[in-house]
Amino acid sequence: MSAGGGRGGSAVPDEEWERFLRDSVAGTADAPREPSAQERGRTAESPGRSAGAPPAWRASGPARPRRRGKGWYVAGLVAAVAVLAASLTPGLLTDWFGAGDIKPLAVESGRPDQAPPPETPERATLAEPFLGSPAARWADGVAGVGMPRPRATGWMSSDQVGRALERTRDFLSWSNLDRQVLEGKRPARAISLINPHQQDVQAFLGSAFRKPDRESDPVLLFSRFDPSTTRLVGETVKVRGRLTFEEGPRGSVRVTGDVTYVYPVVRAQAGSEDVVRTIVRREVVVSWDDPAKIVTEPGTFSLVSYKVDMTNGGCGPVTGFLTPDFDRSRADAERNGSTVDPYDRSTSMAEGTAADGGCGTATRS
Repeated sequence: MSAGGGRGGSAVPDEEWERFLRDSVAGTADAPREPSAQERGRTAESPGRSAGAPPAWRASGPARPRRRGKGWYVAGLVAAVAVLAASLTPGLLTDWFGAGDIKPLAVESGRPDQAPPPETPERATLAEPFLGSPAARWADGVAGVGMPRPRATGWMSSDQVGRALERTRDFLSWSNLDRQVLEGKRPARAISLINPHQQDVQAFLGSAFRKPDRESDPVLLFSRFDPSTTRLVGETVKVRGRLTFEEGPRGSVRVTGDVTYVYPVVRAQAGSEDVVRTIVRREVVVSWDDPAKIVTEPGTFSLVSYKVDMTNGGCGPVTGFLTPDFDRSRADAERNGSTVDPYDRSTSMAEGTAADGGCGTATRS
């Protein structure tokens, strides 16, 4: 409100404004009340505010006793005017006191019972590549992988299990978060953790990077983009998932990683600004074998299985790379009509996906 008493174009008539000011000083019961928490929540969701951000912070405390006097008269008047201004201009309190940062989710420790709630649809930008996505609240990089407490299992002591968990997490990081791998390089560090005596896997790796096809495609196990067509936005990949472990056959320790990765990308051409997201969920199961029973090398595991679901990762010819669709114009003929929410982690990948190996439609990205 200006010093001259103007109200910035308010639709409230002058006589109503003057009556309100008199009544607010007199303490009339008809003076506007403070909005409830639910009403503040609705105000905080007004247009122009980032989706998913929490409502404006407000401290709670005991009610202040009423006092008489000039000082309280002025404070009461200012407070009443502030409440009225906020009621006339939704979101004003948020502008004054700030909406606060988006509160990150705690690391996943178990399977959620439902999908993340819907976000307000907003297009991602170079400055905010996760805008409008539940991943905005996820952790950055490998910090988003929940780690269980190690305990003696199978042939391993508690300390050995702890190291096995860490090395499995390293494999996931080097396969899906290493910058050089994401830019199309061979994932040499990740491959070095795989038992070199596991012949079928070594054959897969040899053909996948030499001549990829649907049976031997690097993206079945590694996240990589073609740098001639695709460029990552910023340095952050959002991650959510966890590791679990159990005793496997012959006293081995079997570790399962179920992790979702969200990659914001643009076309490789300089000046590209159309940001899209590629979402990859992977379930990788590895076995840390007892060297007295299985031919292996120290510090390596046997790859038991791997599954992958990709959203905007490509449904056309196999290229050995994730291939985002920047035009959002994939032919309907390539889809099988099913839908899937790529952020829904409430079901296991063992239950299959809506697309069931084909090309479906993601409900959001």
